[in-house]
Amino acid sequence: MKLGEFTEAQIIALAKTAYEEGDAKFSVKANKSALIVVDMQDEFVKPHWTPFWIPEATRQVERIKTLIVACRTKGIPIIYTAVTYTHFRQDRPLTGDLMPNRYPDLGIEDPAIFRDGHIWDEISPLAGEIVIYKPSYGAFYDTPLETILRNQGRDTIIICGTLTNYCCGMTARQGYERGFKVVLGSDVTSTNDPEMHEAELKVLRAGFARVLPSNEIIKEIESG
Repeated sequence: MKLGEFTEAQIIALAKTAYEEGDAKFSVKANKSALIVVDMQDEFVKPHWTPFWIPEATRQVERIKTLIVACRTKGIPIIYTAVTYTHFRQDRPLTGDLMPNRYPDLGIEDPAIFRDGHIWDEISPLAGEIVIYKPSYGAFYDTPLETILRNQGRDTIIICGTLTNYCCGMTARQGYERGFKVVLGSDVTSTNDPEMHEAELKVLRAGFARVLPSNEIIKEIESG
């Protein structure tokens, strides 16, 4: 094709192919990767506890555990994130409480919610594994994550956890913008609406990350 000759139908076809079939051109090397386990904490994983519970995240625990064990076996650092009570909540984006996804009409006053950042017991960090307590969606925003990854000599981040279209997707975007190779597990990330999960995977696949099922991620790290 020549410049100036693209039809609208061709443009739409190119975009659809990138969204649905695109694959970023890099491999996953164990000695250059770190696994980021995003917000697999009680508030999102403990059944029925909060209105922020993600049932699919609970169902994915075993699969995420398998990915964690595979990464530990290959010496890949595991870095957990959690949303907690930090700096008297003065480190948050000012407009956060105005967003409808806080469910203000429910009048939730329980001070235990998003205070301790307790990672779900079945995938608890081991001694020596880092937990980053973050003030907003993305794991790079106002945290030492980038410095930690650089010090570990890692240029690739593998993302699992919840929510796909909030904290996982934002972390993928922030990692991409900082020059990291980003891998997102399609079956080890979850959100509160399956349609939004699939929509976010398409955007990340086209412009920010390699989107792979966890068994493909494990296959690559074991062979690389």
